[in-house]
Amino acid sequence: MNKAVIFALLIAVFYSCGSNDRGELVGVKVKKKWFSEKPFGMALIPGGSFTMGKQDEDIIGTLNTPTKTVTVRPYYMDETEVTNSEYKEFVHWVRDSIVRTELAKRAADEGLMATPDEKGEGPKGGIQNYKFKDTVENASPYAKFIYEKAYLNNENKPLNWEEDLIWEPEEYPDLAYVEVMEELYIPKEDAIYGVRTFDTEKLNYILTWFDSQAAAKNAKAWKGKNAFWKNKAGADSLDINNNKVPKEKRRRAFIKRDTLNIYPDTISWIKDFNYAYNDPMHQDYFSHQSYADYPVVGVSWKQARAFCSWRTKKKNDYLKEKKNGVIVPSFRLPTEAEWEYAARGGLEFATYPWGTGSATSDRGCFLANFKPVRGNYSVDGALYTVEAKSYNANDFGLYNMAGNVSEWTSSAYNLSSYYMASTMNPNVEDENNKRKIIRGGSWKDVAYFLEVSSRDYEYADTARSFIGFRTVQDFIGTDVN
Repeated sequence: MNKAVIFALLIAVFYSCGSNDRGELVGVKVKKKWFSEKPFGMALIPGGSFTMGKQDEDIIGTLNTPTKTVTVRPYYMDETEVTNSEYKEFVHWVRDSIVRTELAKRAADEGLMATPDEKGEGPKGGIQNYKFKDTVENASPYAKFIYEKAYLNNENKPLNWEEDLIWEPEEYPDLAYVEVMEELYIPKEDAIYGVRTFDTEKLNYILTWFDSQAAAKNAKAWKGKNAFWKNKAGADSLDINNNKVPKEKRRRAFIKRDTLNIYPDTISWIKDFNYAYNDPMHQDYFSHQSYADYPVVGVSWKQARAFCSWRTKKKNDYLKEKKNGVIVPSFRLPTEAEWEYAARGGLEFATYPWGTGSATSDRGCFLANFKPVRGNYSVDGALYTVEAKSYNANDFGLYNMAGNVSEWTSSAYNLSSYYMASTMNPNVEDENNKRKIIRGGSWKDVAYFLEVSSRDYEYADTARSFIGFRTVQDFIGTDVN
């Protein structure tokens, strides 16, 4: 058989295997097969059914945790509470974004004020190294369109992240750079001991989310034309929460935006405790490197959600840069049911993450960081918080699901929410209810709040020195092996 015949056979096999010329239903072809990748520092929680609520007597008699069998889907969960170091990465990203934006704006103004001779190729050097990113000649048509649209709308202009920021005042490249940076720092007369300090009040993050609950409530109005549309004939507007929304903008009506200052409330160490000397924690806990691996505190429920949003963006931006066409599910706060299921570590009817019994081992060693022995805070090995990866992990590989810091969940607090919630992936979301459930107990709580079924709440806009959080991510698929 000569080479020409072999080549023809190969071509025939290729086309017969790779095409749909037989007219059969084969489904849409995908460029890359999907598999769920475990995020760094997270554990896979396999999902399943468990008995949620108090299995023992509720000693404080709240009667808000009746037992019920519920089922949760698989998900990933942080092995530890989010640490100061991890949250500080978020803070630094917001800080750098603000600095680069202000430098780029000033660079644009400086360029407009340049003399005709200087405008030959545009001013170069100094602050001009930080100007908004221009469309490169070899960019795709879509990239060019996005760039031009950003410039025309004067918003969302792409920043230049390639040039390193200069933080040392003696190394500032020009006067314009100096003036921009000075506006972002606290004036010397307001600085403590004359220490040059970035103005944390400028660390604002725009949190955007889709209000699926509100959209679901108005789902019927999307389809109806007579009973729900204001204009029965043309159906050109929709009444949503007594607001007249044009039909073409009905999706936009459920997109919410909130501008948040994301810097932790370090003064919470002082506010939370009257007549106590906690000044060293206020001054050093978030800023000093010795506390890098300790759980971040002083973060409100809203700030925790903002962190989840940024973490999702960070991962997806990386994947987009790699151009593999994959977008990961969003990081988010766990629901109350997810948190309790994970805390139990697969142990049915357990009181604590390590099982039933007491908060000490058979050798008398404490198993968590809390307020034991009638207020002897230090007897468990810590006066305040401990490092996020301390004590023994539960059977799911999660640390400090009891004690250390209480943790935010996404669920709203309601005395009857256990009765109201579904038995499948239960959760009670209510934007109007500002009370959000916290779980796990903290370094300042008695053992009762360490129990996996104990629940408490705090207001969404409140930050405490004993509340932190950890994130979860949905597992896509059913095979968790």
